[in-house]
Amino acid sequence: MKREDYAIDGMVCASCSLTIEKAVSKLAGVSDVSVNLTTEKMNVAYDPKSLDEQKIISTVVDAGYGAKRLEGTSDEIEQRTFSKTQQINKLWSQFFYSAIFTVPLLYLAMGSMLGFWLPGFIQPNSNPRIFVAVELILAIPVVILNIDYFKIGFKTLAKGHPNMDSLVALGSGAALVYSFFGTFQVISGNYSYSDDLYYEAAGTILTLITLGKYFETVSKGKTSTAIKKLLDLAPKTANVIINGQEEERLLSDVKVGDIVIVRPGQKIPADGQIIEGNSTVDESLLTGESMPISKKLGDSVFGGSLNQIGSFKFRITKEQKETVLSQIIKLVEDAQAQKAPIAKIADKVSAIFVPTVIALALLAGLGWYSIGNESFSFSLTIMIAVLVIACPCALGLATPTAIMVGTGKGADNGVFFKSGTALESLQNIQAIVLDKTGTITTGVPSVTNILSFNNLTKKDVMEFAEALEYNSEHPLAKAIMMYAKEHDMKTKVVSDFQSVAGKGIQAVIDDQTVILGNESLMMMNKVDVSFIKNQLDELALQGKTPLLLGLGTKLAGIIAIADPIKNSSRTAVTKLQDAGIEVIMMTGDNAKTASAIAEQVGIKTVRSEVMPADKANQVQALQAESKLVGMVGDGINDAPALARANVGIAIGSGTDVAIDAADIVLLHSDLLDVVTAYLLSKATIHNIKENLFWAFAYNIMGIPVAMGGLYLFGGPLLNPMIAGAAMSFSSVSVLLNALRLRSFRSVV
Repeated sequence: MKREDYAIDGMVCASCSLTIEKAVSKLAGVSDVSVNLTTEKMNVAYDPKSLDEQKIISTVVDAGYGAKRLEGTSDEIEQRTFSKTQQINKLWSQFFYSAIFTVPLLYLAMGSMLGFWLPGFIQPNSNPRIFVAVELILAIPVVILNIDYFKIGFKTLAKGHPNMDSLVALGSGAALVYSFFGTFQVISGNYSYSDDLYYEAAGTILTLITLGKYFETVSKGKTSTAIKKLLDLAPKTANVIINGQEEERLLSDVKVGDIVIVRPGQKIPADGQIIEGNSTVDESLLTGESMPISKKLGDSVFGGSLNQIGSFKFRITKEQKETVLSQIIKLVEDAQAQKAPIAKIADKVSAIFVPTVIALALLAGLGWYSIGNESFSFSLTIMIAVLVIACPCALGLATPTAIMVGTGKGADNGVFFKSGTALESLQNIQAIVLDKTGTITTGVPSVTNILSFNNLTKKDVMEFAEALEYNSEHPLAKAIMMYAKEHDMKTKVVSDFQSVAGKGIQAVIDDQTVILGNESLMMMNKVDVSFIKNQLDELALQGKTPLLLGLGTKLAGIIAIADPIKNSSRTAVTKLQDAGIEVIMMTGDNAKTASAIAEQVGIKTVRSEVMPADKANQVQALQAESKLVGMVGDGINDAPALARANVGIAIGSGTDVAIDAADIVLLHSDLLDVVTAYLLSKATIHNIKENLFWAFAYNIMGIPVAMGGLYLFGGPLLNPMIAGAAMSFSSVSVLLNALRLRSFRSVV
C-alpha cells in the first residue's frame, strides 16, 4: 500500500473536500482518502498495482478541481508558502478594487431611498435611464473582478455537487439577472423598475465574500507557523568542496556524497558524517537537549542544528527529504492533513447542506410569492438572502483549523502528533502505562553511593573498580568508567583477569586478589559481608544495584549504581493522577527495584518482571477492562505495546522502531510533555466543539431569519448584503477562535 500527498486547488468549502473524497474513494485500489480544506491537501492510500498518480489527479480534475502530487521537500513547502502569500495579495487587490466600485454603487442605490444628496443628472426620478446606466457601469467591473465565483459555482452545480461558490453565484447571479431585466425595462420606458434593481446587493455580496475569504486565507496562514519555524531552521545554502575549492550552493543543488564545510556560528545544512575536524553542536531545536554535544571524526551531524566552536567538514549521507528535520516537518504536515474522527460530524452535515439550502431558498421564494402574495422582487430578496447566509464555510473550517493550530502548538513545545486521530484520542485515555528505563528514569546508569571499609578511601575503591571494569561493555561497568573519567582517575595495572558468569569479575592488582560483584561472589571468596546486610537492604529499597569490592578476604567497599529518576517524573505522575488518569509502571526489573522506583515517583500500580514480548499483552489486558490506554516508552521492546495501545507515545531519545510504532513523539524526552500533550489534546477538542456549536448555531438561526421568519411576525427582512457580511464574519470568527489555541502554554 502506497500513501501520497497531493496539493488541491479550487476548494472553497467543506462540500468541495467531500466531493473530492467521494470521487477518489470510488477508484479501484484506494483504501483511504482524506482531504483537508485548511491545508488544501489530499492524503491518499492506494495499491500501486491497481492505480497510479495520474489517474488520481485526473479524477480530481474531472471533479472540477486541480491536483498536484507533493514530494514533501523543504523547497516545495516554501514554494507553497510563497504561493499562499501571493493568494493573500491577490484577494486583497480583488477586494480593494471591488470596493472602489461597490462603495459609490451602494451610495447611489441607497442614497435615493434614504434621502442622500445625488447630482441632478443621475436622480432616479428625473433621469432614470442615466441612473440605471451608472449602476450597471459600476456593477460590471465588480462582476468581472469576481468572475471566478460564477465560473466555479455554476461548474460544480452542473456536475451535481454544488459548493459555497454555487450559493454565491446563484444568489448574486439572480440579483444581477433581475437587475439586467429591470435595466432593459427602464431603457424601454418602463421607469417603475428603477426602484427594483439589485446591482448594489450583488456587488456588496461579492465584495464582502471576497473580504471574508481574504481574512480566512490570512488566518489559515497563521495556523501553519510551526512549519514555517521548522523550515527556518535549515540554511538556504551550503558551502560545498568542489575539486578542492569551496563553493556556495543552494541547498536544493546539494546531493548525497557532497563534502560540506561548516564554520563556527553557522547552521548545519544537511544530515551527514564528520570526515575532518571537531566541534560542539547545539541540537536543542531538533532533540530538545539543552547541552551542546561534542562532535568528532565519524560522528553524525543533523541539518538545522547550530555549530558552535570548531570548524569541520562532513559528507552528506541523506537526501533533503530524508533528513531528521524534514521528517519532523513531514510529521507535522501529516498530522495537519489527516482528519480527526470528530470531523465526521461536519462532513455528514456538509454532504447534504448545500443542496438542502438551494431547496429551502427556492421554497421560501416561491412560498412568499404564491402564498404570501408578495411581489416577485420581495420573493427574490428572500431567495438571495437564504442562498448567501447559508454558505457552510464556518462548518468546513471548524475542525481542520483547530487541528492545524493544535498540532502546530504541539510542535512548538516538542510534542509531535502524527495524526488528528491521535490528538483527539489522547484526551479520552483513562489509564497510562509508563516504561521505567529511559522514560521515568534517564536510562543511563550512574554511580550514586560509595562506601569504603578497612582503611580504604572512596577514591581507592573506585580506582580498583575502574581497573577491573576497564574493558567491559556491561552497563554497570559504563557507569563506573564514566565516574572515573569525570574524576580523572589513574588506571591500575591488571593481571590474571577472570570473569565469573552471573557473579562478577576478579583479577590481581598490586600483587593482591581483587574481586568485584554480588554477594554470591563474595561468599565464594570467603569475604564476610554479614555486617553490611542493613546497608544492602536499604540500597535495594532505593532501587539501587550494589557492587561489592573485596581485597583478598576482606570487604573493601560498596559501589551503588542506579538509573537516576528524571527530575520531572514525579511532577508529571502527580499531574496525570490529578487529571483522573490511572498511572501504571511496567518494567522487566525485579519487584523490589520496581517498587522502589514507583514509590519515589508516586506510582501505586506496578507491573514488574514483564518480559519484552509480554508488554503488549499487558496493555491488551488493561483494554479488556474497558479502559482506553496510553503507553509511553522508548525502546525496541516497547514498540509492540506502543502499537497495541489506544495512544502510543514515544520518547524522542528512544529508538526509531519505537518512534515509528507510536502515535505521538515527545522530542524533549521529558514526562511532563505527556501532560502537555494531554492538556493540549483537551484544549483542541474543546475548541473544535466550540467551533462546531457556533457554526451550527449560526446556520440554524440565520436561515429562518433569511427565509422571512421575523418578517412574518412584523419584524425586519434580512437584506442580502447583511447576509453576505454575516456569512463572512462567521467563517472569520471560527478561525479566530481556533487561533486562541496559540496562547496555550506547556507545563514544562
